[in-house]
Amino acid sequence: MLFLKRYDLLFVTASLMFIISLILAIAFQNFLWLLIPFAWILIPVIFNYTISFTEHLFWLMIIFLPLSTELMVTDSLGLDFPDEPLLILLTGIFIVKLIYRPALFPKTILNKSLFFLLVLHLIWIFVCCFFSVDSVLSIKFLLAKIWYVIPFVLLPQIIIKSQNDFKKIALLLLLPMLLVVIQALIRHLFYNFSFEGIKQVLDPFFRNHVNYSAMLVCLLAVLWCVRKLTPNNQFSSKLINVGIVIGIAGLIFSYSRGAWFALILGILAGIFIHYKKMKIILIGLIVFCLSSTAWLSYNNNYLKFEPDYQHTIFHTDFSEHLQATVTLKDVSNAERFYRWIAAANMIAERPISGFGPNNFYNNYKTFTRNQFKTWVSKNPDQSSVHNYFLLTALEQGIIGLILFSALFFGMILKTQQLYHQLHNNFYRTISMTTGIVLVMIGTVIFLSDLIETDKIGSLFWLSLGTIFLLQEKLKEEKESIASNVLRLSRVIWLFPYFENLYRL
Repeated sequence: MLFLKRYDLLFVTASLMFIISLILAIAFQNFLWLLIPFAWILIPVIFNYTISFTEHLFWLMIIFLPLSTELMVTDSLGLDFPDEPLLILLTGIFIVKLIYRPALFPKTILNKSLFFLLVLHLIWIFVCCFFSVDSVLSIKFLLAKIWYVIPFVLLPQIIIKSQNDFKKIALLLLLPMLLVVIQALIRHLFYNFSFEGIKQVLDPFFRNHVNYSAMLVCLLAVLWCVRKLTPNNQFSSKLINVGIVIGIAGLIFSYSRGAWFALILGILAGIFIHYKKMKIILIGLIVFCLSSTAWLSYNNNYLKFEPDYQHTIFHTDFSEHLQATVTLKDVSNAERFYRWIAAANMIAERPISGFGPNNFYNNYKTFTRNQFKTWVSKNPDQSSVHNYFLLTALEQGIIGLILFSALFFGMILKTQQLYHQLHNNFYRTISMTTGIVLVMIGTVIFLSDLIETDKIGSLFWLSLGTIFLLQEKLKEEKESIASNVLRLSRVIWLFPYFENLYRL
């Protein structure tokens, strides 16, 4: 009876909406007004479905990560479609559900040190918005950060429960990426796999070969994980081997030096994690970076790397491109120096709060040095500083850099710790893979700002969500072991009693 009353109410209101819409359509001579009553009926149905089946939207978002394309909503506003609208929708649904059911929040992460660092990182970004040169741009940055953190860090704690869920994530990431790689290789064939040709075959899925190769090299690590966990006698292992060959071919013909280097460091990271050497490696890396920075600053030593404007050009032949890289005559690296110097000067200008998130492009040109100028320094693409650590320091100050670095390096060290503490081989392998992916991401963001893109940013935050899940698996293992030990101790304690009974 209640259902009929609701149905009657919906019918009456829809009829009224139709009459009003018909009048408006005739008055304005635009029949789009007639869509209003249909929207009036469908929107509540769609809303109820999305609220009830959030998990389906999550899996759909994972599928679209390798397939998404960048759409320009306005001349200055771009949107990664369809994954970014899905991220916003999932964030909104999570917040609404949390308001009505606060118990939904995954409380298990509250006592995690990495979660504490994440919260500090977000709070500091919020603080920097108040001191930003352009607060509107900074608030947009903060909102974008939130709609990445909630779906990739918090939602997995609710959705992912079993080994099958981990397998599902891998499958839904790898299959779409495999299709992208295959179509890229086929299209690239018509350009004779040339260095220039790779730029023509990635649209609409990737903006350029850097984004493509960065995501590909990270997912190659995931594919290795799947292969390692698949028995050799299964037919699927042969299919995975074919996938690995296709992935490596795609990586080679991406002609991305950064991704190639990331692959090498990823392999080394697996070895370091296995032998528990990652901590000393990271300490050595930090010391090296600080020492290099001090040396470059001392007595203006950085001026020794001043490029020759006439001979620092872009090479269309890849062998010449590599040679120019070695001799520091490659325009992309020369332009990096140009922007890195600007970043260093900006950090010196505002070392505490920085210029505000998302404020590099509008402010950096007054801090550059003309000696390092190249023919691409006009920067029509409005690209950033090409080093995420420098970008964080100049936009969020030294405090922001420390917080992000602590979070990032803490994530890598935590994967090593989990790898050596977990007993289940499945979760140990996932732990090592997560560490490898993070090292690969660290390599590419040293030469780019890809954490702020949907392709790499999603993998970075999903890695943090995975670490939290693995920490819970470790806790379950410890509780299970403690329970078994307790049972065994009871048996041992009762054994003399039963022995005496037997003798009697």
